Order: sequence, then C-alpha cells, then structure tokens
Amino acid sequence: MTSVYPELAGRVRHVLKLAGFHVVDEADHVTPGLKVEAVPAGVVVSWTASHGFTALASDQRNASSDGMRVVVQAAVAGLLVECGHTVVETADRTGIVVLAGGQAARGLVAGRR
Repeated sequence: MTSVYPELAGRVRHVLKLAGFHVVDEADHVTPGLKVEAVPAGVVVSWTASHGFTALASDQRNASSDGMRVVVQAAVAGLLVECGHTVVETADRTGIVVLAGGQAARGLVAGRR
C-alpha cells in the first residue's frame, strides 16, 4: 500500500532508528525488526521477533514471545508519545497505530492490511 502519510511514516522511521530500533522495509514480512506501514488512520508499527529470540523465549520458564511483543510495543509507544505523536493499539493487538494529525481514536484500525 502506498503511504498516504509519507511524511508521518518517514518521521516515525527516523525516530525509531535514532532510538536504536532495527526498522525493516514495509514489504518485508520475514526479517526481524520493526515495520512501519500505512493505514487509513496513519501508520502502523509492528514487530517481528527473530527465530533465535523466539527459540530463547520458548526455552525460558514463564517467558513468551507474546510477552516480549507487549514490552516492545510499550517501549515504541512511549517513545512516540514522548515525541508528540498520538498512538493506539491495533484492533488485533499486534501493533500500534500512530494517528495522523487530528485523528481521534475510535476503532479505526480494524481495517488494517
């Protein structure tokens, strides 16, 4: 999907990279890292864990890759809020949406690609 918010996506990618996060290409659904992709409300930031991390988490008692996803999302959301963005969780809880200026949080992320 071509971004209808290219400046927003660029700013989000830039902030994430400056903070030390590994940001992957929007079309890449395999490489571990954070992905920033366009949605009608703004941009979605989602995380793909590495196979090594998933294996490590499965070997640890009471650890899960889902729990780590929540931690990564919280860190990303906190960073973006600190930078002045408004963020909401995606309807499927697998990412966060950085809302385009003036958007209200009202279940608008259900149609995420």
